[in-house]
Amino acid sequence: MHNLPKPHHPLVTHIFTADPSAHVFEGKIYIYPSHDLDHDGTDNDNGDQYAMEDYHVLSMDGFESPVIDHGQVLHLKDIPWASKQLWAPDAAFKAGTYFLYFPARDHDGIFRIGVATSTSPAGPFLPQPSYIEESFSIDPAVLIDDDHRAYIYFGGLWGGQLEKWQTNTFEQEAVGPAAEAPAIGPRVALLSEDMLSFQTAPLEISIVDENGSPILAGDEDRRYFEGPWVHKYNGWYYLSYSTGTTHKLVYAVSRNPLGPYTFKGTILTPVIGWTTHHSIVQFEDKWYLFYHDSSLSEGVNHKRCVKYTELHYNEDGTIRTINPY
Repeated sequence: MHNLPKPHHPLVTHIFTADPSAHVFEGKIYIYPSHDLDHDGTDNDNGDQYAMEDYHVLSMDGFESPVIDHGQVLHLKDIPWASKQLWAPDAAFKAGTYFLYFPARDHDGIFRIGVATSTSPAGPFLPQPSYIEESFSIDPAVLIDDDHRAYIYFGGLWGGQLEKWQTNTFEQEAVGPAAEAPAIGPRVALLSEDMLSFQTAPLEISIVDENGSPILAGDEDRRYFEGPWVHKYNGWYYLSYSTGTTHKLVYAVSRNPLGPYTFKGTILTPVIGWTTHHSIVQFEDKWYLFYHDSSLSEGVNHKRCVKYTELHYNEDGTIRTINPY
């Protein structure tokens, strides 16, 4: 299926796609989305409606070129440790190998992060036999820094189970902090040289306001919910993420990839559908935001479509807020 990409339009319409991680590999734009199933199950806060079983890879030579679906590149049945729910992935490249990082529930129902490899950015990807040791929760996103160190960011509340890891061990009955307490932050770990394991234990990232005070759990317009993405611009690290319940993409900045990050503002106002999840990538001399909404299914939360739009910075490095409609 080939569509010509248009800003704020679905990149593909023959399948439902979400959670796009966009990268420039081999001079082309590659998008690594999750693949929503076309089913009529009901929604719940645990995310059971997001029952994805495989991954496709999309690519395009540029924004005037057709979007190519490279087909299924990894399926649940090929991942020995995983039981269900192949949620939002990311990809990275190092030393001739392409890496696909993905979350899934293990056979105990606990979300873990796995990794699969390929010699091609279009896959197919061969999964490692087990998940990354010490990994948990969802939404992996990898930044390879200018010094070639690779950082993996991850974590999501509610169905993503991040609240259950506040003591660094899984506690099934754990709940989030009180509204007036600091919010739970995403996690970050340094990846090993071979990109297949954690070189450091996961660290919680602190997100603070302009006075250096932690963003509070009750501050749903600014607190972290899920979908971390880190990119660099003019020497600053930009951590962007979804606020979940208030359905925005927001961002914070730091001089250090590990934080703390200072909250700055909103990137994208709410889209059609409950979830919002994104990536930010530079292609040639422009920057782009890839995101999803539920417009293709007229508002069904688990039947989403990937879109893109150009992203603009102000002279002071802040990002101009985007209205998707």
